[in-house]
Order: sequence, then structure tokens, then C-alpha cells
Amino acid sequence: MGGHSHWANIKHKKGAADAKRGKAWTKLSRELTIASKLGGGDPSSNPRLRKTIEDARAVQMPNDTITRAIKRGTGELEGAAFEELTYEGYGPGGVAMLIECTSDSRNRTRTDIHTIMSKNGGSFGAPNSVAWMFKPKGVITVNRAGAPSEDAVMGVALDLGAEDFKADEDIFEIYTVPNDLLKVKDGLAAQKIAAETAEVAMIPDNLVAVDEKHAPQVLKLIELLEALDDVKNVYANFDIPDAVMEKMAA
Repeated sequence: MGGHSHWANIKHKKGAADAKRGKAWTKLSRELTIASKLGGGDPSSNPRLRKTIEDARAVQMPNDTITRAIKRGTGELEGAAFEELTYEGYGPGGVAMLIECTSDSRNRTRTDIHTIMSKNGGSFGAPNSVAWMFKPKGVITVNRAGAPSEDAVMGVALDLGAEDFKADEDIFEIYTVPNDLLKVKDGLAAQKIAAETAEVAMIPDNLVAVDEKHAPQVLKLIELLEALDDVKNVYANFDIPDAVMEKMAA
């Protein structure tokens, strides 16, 4: 079970809890501001903004909240000045970690991440100490339940230009070059294949096998980091064998 594939499932399961805690709205509001600041406030010419608006509506964010966040990015409204930051490091068992943040205070963000890492078996790394191990990819997940057959979904995805396709127990994962993410997602929708998630993610080139001792520590560290408002995404190159997952679930 691959690191990204497994974490995609975890994110799906905890998504409802995040929404209830307001975490989803907080993080999406920041992303709306950043996306509109970098690419303008028109979603028709700003794919990143369009994608974020779709995500915001999927968690029932009010339209006026979306509009205010966009206007903060374009400068029409005053607000905190957010910037994108990336931290690198290692988790338990030698797992490489890439932590993407949106912050209005570099010092606060770095301190919070450093504290969590140091207390949970992790360590900071120098710039590009692990970033070279990851490559940006468009990743679309489709729930098996309600979807056509594996062969049918794979055929449509590859015809649309997808680079790779993987089948997991509960989901299909479709990989694209980043610029093709929305084209493939929309093409699937046209064939009545609904995407559960669609994002540009940093995918590791190789995975590190995590044993029974370190697996729960890695997952706990990632969960603690993602609970921070400043943390947008956490990527890690862990691979948890099925036998270890079964023991953890027992």
C-alpha cells in the first residue's frame, strides 16, 4: 500500500471531521486568497482558483465567504498577507516528509512545525534535503462504489491523457501531468465518472517500507501536522505493508 494511496484514503475518511471542526473552511479560505493573488480573481482564466472554488463549494462554504477570500487576494479587501512556505524533514523510520504551508507568520509556522516534529520522532531537514525525492502530479481519486468497472474507468482516463492508473481496495487513482488535471477530471465527469478528489500533489519517486513499530508513529505525526491551520498539505514517502495495516486496524 503506497504512501500517497494510503494517505488519500485516510484524508477521505477524516474529511467530514475536518469540515466539522472548521479546518476545511480555514484552509480553503487561505488557498482562495493565495490563488487569486497569484493568478487573478477570474476562475475561467485561473485553474487553481477554479479548483479551489469547487472544493469550497463541496464543503458548503458560503458564496459570500468565497467572494471575500478572493477579494482579499486581489487586493479589493484588506486582510492578512499570506505566503506559501515549504518545510522538509524526516519522520520516524526515516520517512521523508514535505510540508506545504500557507502562513501570515513565518516564525509561528516554523516553531509550531518544529515543536510537533521534535516531540513525535521527526526532524527538520535543510532545503532540498528531501524535495528532490518528490515530483508534482495531478491525482484524481474515484470511489469504486457507483463507478463503472475498473477497465472502463482506466480506459476513459487513459484516452483523456492520464499518465498512470492504480486500483486500490476502495478507490481508483488516476495520475496526470499537473496541467491536465482539470481536463481529465472534466472528461471523466462527461462520462458520468465522478471524482471524489482532484489535486496536484507531490508524489514520491520511491517509497520507504515502514515497520509495525514506526507505522502508527508516522501516521500520528502526519495527523498532528495536518491539524495545524497553517499546514496545507503533508506528503511522505512511506509504504505500510498490508499485514501491518491489518494489525493496526485490529
